[in-house]
Amino acid sequence: MNGLATVTEHEFTGERTRSLSVGLTPPDRSLLARLWVLDRRAGVRRAVDLFAAAAGLLVLAPLLVLAAAAVKLTSKGPLFYGHERLGQHGRAFRMLKFRSMFVDSDQQKSRLVAECMDAVSGVRFKLKKDPRITTVGRILRKFSIDELPQLFNVFVGDMTLIGPRPPVREEVCLYDARAMRRLEVPQGLTCWWQVKGRSDLSFEQQVALDLDYIDRATAVDQLKILLATVPAVLFGRGAY
Repeated sequence: MNGLATVTEHEFTGERTRSLSVGLTPPDRSLLARLWVLDRRAGVRRAVDLFAAAAGLLVLAPLLVLAAAAVKLTSKGPLFYGHERLGQHGRAFRMLKFRSMFVDSDQQKSRLVAECMDAVSGVRFKLKKDPRITTVGRILRKFSIDELPQLFNVFVGDMTLIGPRPPVREEVCLYDARAMRRLEVPQGLTCWWQVKGRSDLSFEQQVALDLDYIDRATAVDQLKILLATVPAVLFGRGAY
């Protein structure tokens, strides 16, 4: 009986092992390789962001100080405007800007939307002559100086150097599935549509350029965007 019991137990154990082996799916080596490549790229991107943001803040420190003084000396209100934006996968964060509007600008927006329907493009609201913008604010916006504090957002990891611009929650609530793809990647300081017309482009054109970046952009394309950002800022095309 003991011998029979031993054989039976052995056979059962062996059958159980075979059954478990059949149920287990071996790891997908190609998937693991792709994930490793993505992690590596994310690590490289983060390292570049840290270096570039720190260097930018250091080099631009005098301009940041002058802009801060101009904002505080010419209008009442806080120095910075911290607006909630949505980053990759819809993660909320506070995007920093030098304040370029009067302090009651948010309260005035609903009135302006009703009065200036032609300023709404898709889900976006933009006025070329927005009465909420201060005199200094117009200069800051013209040359994108108001956006420079976002280097802090890049430094702490809220944003990256290149990617679709972070949208506001109210706009995202109106996105269709196509526009929602903009949130698949880290949101950036500059992007294709920032250097190809900015606010002069329609919302649909901006989405198309963002999706083209997401689907096709190479390291060379990213370098092109960075280099094109300089003349785009200096000439201020589409900035208001």
